[in-house]
Amino acid sequence: MTETAPLTNAARPGETTLPELRTPPGQSAAGARERTALALLGGLLRTTRPKQWVKNSLVVAAPAAAGQLFSRHALTQVALVFVLFTACAAAVYLINDARDAEADRAHPTKCRRPVAAGVVPVPVAYGVGGTLAVLAPAVAVWLTPPFVPALLAAYVGMQLAYCVSLKHVLVVDLVVVTTGFLMRAVIGGVALGIPLSRWFLITTGFVALFMVSAKRYSEAVQMAGKAGATRALLTEYTTGYLRFVWQLAAGVAVLAYCMWALEEGGVPQESVLPWRQLSMIAFILAILRYAVFADRGTAGEPEEVVLGDRALALIGLAWLTMYGLAVANW
Repeated sequence: MTETAPLTNAARPGETTLPELRTPPGQSAAGARERTALALLGGLLRTTRPKQWVKNSLVVAAPAAAGQLFSRHALTQVALVFVLFTACAAAVYLINDARDAEADRAHPTKCRRPVAAGVVPVPVAYGVGGTLAVLAPAVAVWLTPPFVPALLAAYVGMQLAYCVSLKHVLVVDLVVVTTGFLMRAVIGGVALGIPLSRWFLITTGFVALFMVSAKRYSEAVQMAGKAGATRALLTEYTTGYLRFVWQLAAGVAVLAYCMWALEEGGVPQESVLPWRQLSMIAFILAILRYAVFADRGTAGEPEEVVLGDRALALIGLAWLTMYGLAVANW
């Protein structure tokens, strides 16, 4: 009778042998540490919401409107401001997710966020977020004009206040998010010392309010009958009120943009066509097209609406082309 050597780490009935036990102990430990580090880095990156970084491209708006975007100094400053603003926004997301980790774990979709899922420990999220919140304005002090770090610090402070309490205050929550968009558009001009047109500020502010209130309206429509399933504050708004806000904002934005387009009146001698005036058509079409999604209650994420609808993307490209030609006086 042949004697069989006893099996080590044999699987009991109903169990499976762990793959790690079949690899050398040193390699297994090193591999586990590497996978943990990669998972942590990936979780931190996902927590900073890379899809939302497209919003920070608004920093080019003021320099582009003034036709001062394409010098080496301007490009360097705008790129730096973009990175710093992205760092500040990332800090806010990290701190917000760390603070809301317990609540997010009870949410059907937010429970998959890295902090709520345990991929990123809460202390790590707080630590990285706090570091970015301090480091970005500090770097701006050395590399940008004085008002840039002030704006960055104000943005971080305002957004953290929003995370803690302001997001629970009616109307104020809309104002804070809208102001965040406006600050993105302003900071590029501040970094280059460009005077900001009043119509530029009004148009940017009310386009932002239009998109923010359309998003809230869409959330309210989709959560009808499921009170408390998403933002608690939505139970305080009515869909009629939110519809009124995005319609009002759209109207003011169109009016302000038309005032900008007609501000100079005539056509510059070196310009082939009145591009400023013609760009009003594309701008109004873009607002009307976006309003279709708002009316349906499907304008949840602005970047997904703009990039996901081919017609809206083409209208936006046409507007961008005419806007650029108007700035260049071509």
